[in-house]
Amino acid sequence: MVVFRPAAATCLALLASVFLAPALSADPTLPSVFGDHAVLQRDQPIAVWGRADPGERLTVRLARRSASTVTGEDGRWRVELPAFQAGGPHVLSVKGRTTIRLEDILVGDVWIASGQSNMAWPVKASNDAKAEIQAADHPRIRLFTVPRRTALEPQHDVPGTGWHACSPETVGTFSAVAYYFGRELHRELGVPIGLVHTSWGGTPAEAWTPEATIRADATLAVLIDDWTRRMEAARAKNGKDLSRHHHRPGNLWRGMVAPLVGLSAQGVIWYQGESNAGRAWQYRTLFPAMIEAWREAWARPDLPFHFVQLANFRAVKEEPGDSAWAELRDAQLHTLRTVPHTGMAVAIDIGQADDIHPRNKQDVGRRLARWALHAQHGKSLVPSGPLYRDHAVDGAAVRIRFDHVGAGLAARDGEVLHGFTIAGEARVFVRATARIEGGAVVVSSPDVPAPVAVRYAWADNPVCNLVNADGLPASPFRTDDWRLTTQR
Repeated sequence: MVVFRPAAATCLALLASVFLAPALSADPTLPSVFGDHAVLQRDQPIAVWGRADPGERLTVRLARRSASTVTGEDGRWRVELPAFQAGGPHVLSVKGRTTIRLEDILVGDVWIASGQSNMAWPVKASNDAKAEIQAADHPRIRLFTVPRRTALEPQHDVPGTGWHACSPETVGTFSAVAYYFGRELHRELGVPIGLVHTSWGGTPAEAWTPEATIRADATLAVLIDDWTRRMEAARAKNGKDLSRHHHRPGNLWRGMVAPLVGLSAQGVIWYQGESNAGRAWQYRTLFPAMIEAWREAWARPDLPFHFVQLANFRAVKEEPGDSAWAELRDAQLHTLRTVPHTGMAVAIDIGQADDIHPRNKQDVGRRLARWALHAQHGKSLVPSGPLYRDHAVDGAAVRIRFDHVGAGLAARDGEVLHGFTIAGEARVFVRATARIEGGAVVVSSPDVPAPVAVRYAWADNPVCNLVNADGLPASPFRTDDWRLTTQR
């Protein structure tokens, strides 16, 4: 066998070519939320971003419009394309050292859907699932799911499964609330709808909130202190590391929301609260703080944020009493009243006593869509069931007035009104009689001759039936400001 050995000079040349040559260049990349079949937000500047070699010049083009930039020293780049009207399909390209070409891009309305298990609940487990899936042929509704992931630092991308046109083959495992919401918007507006689903069952709101936001409020900072003690105890007991736990404050924000920040969107829908019910009073601070933090991250102080009030759950109790779930609903109503550009879908009539995951997600989606259609698109419809406005004591009775009465108040089943309780100075609530007078409800009880306060649907699973003419249920409420059981 003959062995060929290169001359010494040749060997040195080969070594030099390995060690002295410039590093291999990196092709431009986009985060996974940009891909074939994506929907981009109409009527707003469209942000597009990614990574490439430092100093590389890039041109991003959508249809006939383009924007150029030079990558920074960290390899990151970002451009804004001018606003587009709804339409497509278009091609989105990013041209640098090489070219990325994305096909079948639509322009319409993009909504981010987040929360815990009732948002994660899939179409295949909702009411009439088989028929709903078979009918889900909506090629201009597009679906994107963010995989569950925690992080200790804000992430720039998610290992997404890509965008998919809504079809019987793709919709079954997608968020039912998000799908039914998007379907209603698509039906009413006739524009493409993009749904970005990012949720995780059983998670508290603080996990979805930036840690800096929590630290900045003394009443919320205890959440971080509690977790620090919990992690130290677990480490000392069995060496377990809880730093990446999906309940830890900020972990889901960093892993499942931060990668979406900057994505041009119409708004957010949210279904969460069950995991915070034991700390309902704290939620009055936490939930608005979370909303404001998301808006700050997006640089959109008016970013629409529509959420679902907790549905009825657990056994019906015969007598009035305390309820942490009622207090959480009260915190959600407080958020609706104090945080601009929010909407609240009331679900007090469509829960299930024996299941924390009610299957009627269709009405939840429709009720969220009513807020969006009314608030963002100016549709002349009543966005909600009756919401408590004010009250006046009139002798032995209390007169309650409401917003969103529409064409009038009614009892859902045509019977007498149920769900009202009344109390005097002793702060002991008893069941009350209630009747509709015009656009108000008059509440009284012979056991309370000098009434001070009224509550409605104040229970985990209240028996209540006040609706407006559109059949939308009234939100649970209280007229008092007395100390609640979760108030620490």
